[in-house]
Order: sequence, then structure tokens, then C-alpha cells
Amino acid sequence: MPATVSQVADGIKTRLATISGLRTFSYQPEQLNPPIAYPSLSSVIYHRAFGGGNVQMVWIIHVVVGRYLDRTAHALLDDYLSYSGAKSIRAALEADTTLGGVAASLVVSSSADVSSLQQDGAEFLEIQTTITVHA
Repeated sequence: MPATVSQVADGIKTRLATISGLRTFSYQPEQLNPPIAYPSLSSVIYHRAFGGGNVQMVWIIHVVVGRYLDRTAHALLDDYLSYSGAKSIRAALEADTTLGGVAASLVVSSSADVSSLQQDGAEFLEIQTTITVHA
């Protein structure tokens, strides 16, 4: 039986929580208190194998780094976007590709879309990472 959306979201949150200083959620929080990270489901692809097996979920990981005009926030991009290291989003997620046993595997596809996010009159720096989870 494939993992549920909630199980995968919780697994992603747990993996992201291994990054020191990064607040993690299974969903978008009401208040932004950076640095934070949370997943959002982009799509579910059914029937990637015979008998309905290999259900794939494509997730966008949102990492809100800090205030958009803060040099420190921009400096953190190097760590979060790195291939490896203690603050690497890719390394944290791929360190346990089963998300604690709820998934068959996952692949971090890309990180991109360095952009601004507005909330309550404040502008925040955000990066997005795309992952595919084989549930």
C-alpha cells in the first residue's frame, strides 16, 4: 500500500528538521518566522507500474530564509542550495530516501525559483526545491 500524503509530508518535515536552526512544518504555517521549511504537494502520479504500483508524488519544498533585503538571508542560500553539508536541503532529504520507512525512495530533482514571498506587509526570501517521492 502506498504511503499517504500526510505520512510523506511528516517524513519530509522530519528529514528537514535535521538541519540545525531550520524550523520545519508538514504544511504552510500561518506565521512566517524564518528560517522555516515546509512541503506542498504538487502532483500525484498513479499507475507508474503494473497493478497500480509505484505511485509518485511530486513535492515542492519551500524554504523561507529571511527578510528579502537582509544580506544574512542571501548568504544562507549557499548553505541551503549546496550539494552537501550540514545545511544542505538536498543532503538532508536524500540522507534517508525512505523518509523513515514510509516511502520506497525519493530523488531531489532541483532547487530553483529564488523569489520573494509577501506576508503581512513584509517581503521574505524564499527558495523552492522539487522532489519526487516513490510512495
